[in-house]
Amino acid sequence: MKKVVLSMLALSISMSIFAQKDELKAADKALKGEDLAKAKASIDQAEGLIANADAKLKAKFYFLKAKAYYEIGKKQPALAADAYDVAAQTFTELIDFEKKSGKAKYTAEAQPLLNSLVADVSNKGIKEYQDKDYATAKKTLLQTYNLSKKDTVFLEYAATAAYLDKDFDTSLTHFNMLKELGYTGIATTFSALNTESKETENFASKAQMDLMVKTGKYTDAKSETSKSKRADIIKNIALILVEKGETKNAIAAVKEARKANPDDSDLIFTEANIQLKLGNKDEFAALMKEAIKKDPNNPSLHFNVGVINQEQGRLEEAKANYEKAIELDPNYGDAYLNMGALVLEKDKELVEEMNKNLSNFKKYDEIKAKQLDLYKVALPYFEKAREVKKDNMDVVRTLMSMYENLEMDDKYKEMKALWDASK
Repeated sequence: MKKVVLSMLALSISMSIFAQKDELKAADKALKGEDLAKAKASIDQAEGLIANADAKLKAKFYFLKAKAYYEIGKKQPALAADAYDVAAQTFTELIDFEKKSGKAKYTAEAQPLLNSLVADVSNKGIKEYQDKDYATAKKTLLQTYNLSKKDTVFLEYAATAAYLDKDFDTSLTHFNMLKELGYTGIATTFSALNTESKETENFASKAQMDLMVKTGKYTDAKSETSKSKRADIIKNIALILVEKGETKNAIAAVKEARKANPDDSDLIFTEANIQLKLGNKDEFAALMKEAIKKDPNNPSLHFNVGVINQEQGRLEEAKANYEKAIELDPNYGDAYLNMGALVLEKDKELVEEMNKNLSNFKKYDEIKAKQLDLYKVALPYFEKAREVKKDNMDVVRTLMSMYENLEMDDKYKEMKALWDASK
């Protein structure tokens, strides 16, 4: 009797193995014929039979399942909404399984497919973000991070997309996760100038960049390391808390970060921005001055103090701030713009006086002359701003008006042509 039972058991196992093989053959054939619905059905059928399979059969199952769901996610997502997630998980299971078994039959083919899967999802998320479809992008970008945890930058992108979608709770969760992970976002880029196209190209590594330079077709090699985003993460957490009406928690979050990083002027700047957002301009100015003491050669700090001084009518102080920003960064376009605007502070007053003296020609001409003198002082600042910020049409419009008033006809025509072309 025992022999009969054992025979029946052996027969059952044998039949199960045959069924597994048949389903996997069917899945493989369906995949080659791009019949994804049939491939999925065969994989799903094999799933319930795979528990007792040998290592060789299990590896094949993992590979075909991962490949099938990858193709479904790419070509027929309606068949399985979570296709990419299933594919990524199964690819990972396959690679881990073959690593443990010591027989990597499918890993070499699976790894590139997993990389392609992550690339497909990330490209989709980036496109959605660029199209300002933040509601969809925040999910796709988070999926990219979940598929490849080493690419933490996609968690940052997901957090930002959620913020722009005004989904503050989700955004706050992501930014807090980045903070807990110790995320800095520091990255090094490698580039060189293509001597034929005259365009700068990026490379995946320093070794690749150096190799291309050795060919003689590239010059001006550069390795640039980005600044830490740690302070920006704290800033975003604080700004979200402000949006949620939790202003005390927002300021507390920044102060906590400042306590841990007392020499980080960016964190002082973050607290200053929150104070400004809350309408506390005096606190803003005080914090900015503190930041300048710690980082005196930062042109942005001098510029921002200048903005507040200008808003509060301290024009001479604002002028000194803008001049310092320009001294530190001769191409600081916004500083030139604000200097020009500061000079023109009196223009409104002069226009009002002219309107009051429309019938008094002598008085009108005297005031008009003062206005033109004012324009002559402001003009170089706007011209420099135009030189630095070539795409800023507001600068073009301002220059067009000034050139017209100063009867600089050639310059006026040049700006008008640019203005008309922009419409």
